[in-house]
Amino acid sequence: METKDIIKKIRKIEISTKNIVEELFAGEYHSLFKGQGLEFAEVREYTPGDNYKLIDWNVTARNQKPFIKTFEETRELNVLFLVDCSASNVFGTRNQLKSEYIAEITAVLSFSALMNQDLCGLLMFSNEIEKYIPPRKGKKSALQMLREILFYEAKESGTDINKAIKFISKVIKKRSIIFLISDFQDEGYSDALKHLRNKHDVIAIKITDPLESKIPAMGIVHFLDPETGKNFVVNTNNQRFRKNYIAESNKWEINTLNIMKECKVDMLNLNTEQSYVKELQKFFSMRLKKRR
Repeated sequence: METKDIIKKIRKIEISTKNIVEELFAGEYHSLFKGQGLEFAEVREYTPGDNYKLIDWNVTARNQKPFIKTFEETRELNVLFLVDCSASNVFGTRNQLKSEYIAEITAVLSFSALMNQDLCGLLMFSNEIEKYIPPRKGKKSALQMLREILFYEAKESGTDINKAIKFISKVIKKRSIIFLISDFQDEGYSDALKHLRNKHDVIAIKITDPLESKIPAMGIVHFLDPETGKNFVVNTNNQRFRKNYIAESNKWEINTLNIMKECKVDMLNLNTEQSYVKELQKFFSMRLKKRR
């Protein structure tokens, strides 16, 4: 793809998500992801009703009248996006690939973070660590992340969520908001996820394509597993095959849900056939209610 086409595509997503961020998500984001604590602001004279535990005794002694310390919320946050760029995400049977859908969601969330002066970072992974951009402020960083998600060509095709979680756990020490975005076609990552959840605010976003949960009757079809490279031929008119396919898909879904429950991680399920706007709104509202 030529540079002008890349810029055009990034600009299109930037424009389309900008209105969503400004109109719908800035308030929800700010309310849901508050600062990580309080830092000292100033000392002022005590007034009735103030918390006596905040009295600054040194200043009080010097002035012969009570003064208290005041604090303000530390607004700045680290927001990390762990994005699965394995071959199964370069797939789509509707209007867009899963990877393009992921890029739009990441754009909305990262631009929301920027509006609140937060730092955004990106880790792209397959069965290896593909690309890491440390948390930084500014629109330039957000656009770089968007470009990587849209156009980065992964060196490997498989998925290793466990490896991605362990990598981010080593490089990020400050408590952060971490969005783990994947189709979760993997297993063996629950222990690492539980450890990550104990140190950070982790949100899982599961992206699927309609064809991954239900196959229509289309006759004899040649399939290619994008992660293993295996070819196989199936008769999709076979009712037994379709029934088994749905059962296997449901099994993966239930397994992923159970892992998230065990690790106490909130998960949002999104399908590329859906508009993610309302689903993100509902998800944010649900999390706010749980915290009140």
